[in-house]
Amino acid sequence: MAIEHKTRTQLVAEAIREKILSGEIKAGDPLRQAALATELNVSRIPVREALLQLEAEGLVNFEAHKGATATQLSASQIDEIFDLRALLEAELLKHSINSLTDQDLIDAELILTELESAMEAGDTHLATGDLNSQFHAKLYCRASRPQTRELVDMYSKNSERYVRMHILLAGGLTTAPEEHRTLLELCRAKDSKKACEFLKNHIVKAKNDIKKLLIKLEGEKSN
Repeated sequence: MAIEHKTRTQLVAEAIREKILSGEIKAGDPLRQAALATELNVSRIPVREALLQLEAEGLVNFEAHKGATATQLSASQIDEIFDLRALLEAELLKHSINSLTDQDLIDAELILTELESAMEAGDTHLATGDLNSQFHAKLYCRASRPQTRELVDMYSKNSERYVRMHILLAGGLTTAPEEHRTLLELCRAKDSKKACEFLKNHIVKAKNDIKKLLIKLEGEKSN
């Protein structure tokens, strides 16, 4: 019974997460548990649990007397999330790269080809986000660092809205495929030092692009 209940909470969390990431639920919008429960045809309990899970991911904010709302996108928040990602993901890659098999690299290339096709087709929704995560995860798959991996997964979820924004509005659609190809070639060559540095720069560059865009949007909002 607990497994079924957990699954329901996961499904509800995925449904609400996609609404936030796609922009259907906008920053600051209230997340009313009763309305969500009715819409998703579940009781309020899995909705409440899903919102708590999304709060841990940084997508939902609980305030006294106000309830749950979708979090605001913030230029100041980006620095910490992306800097941590750069450090932790480079650490995973360092511990994985020399143990990557030929099959791992073939799998990574197949995911990358699928990702490039999705981008060319203009599919910037969850499929593209998923494929981007799958590509990076494949390169880190041989690192025996479960706790680092858990943190990377958490920060990836925290930054997914920003990554989506990068792809849609800040030039990520044109720069990401070429950068992923370069990273894959460095992994194929087992050049750990260059691959880790390139990965860090790839994440920091995305951070800077998104920050510029957010500062511009915040400026437009205040005018």
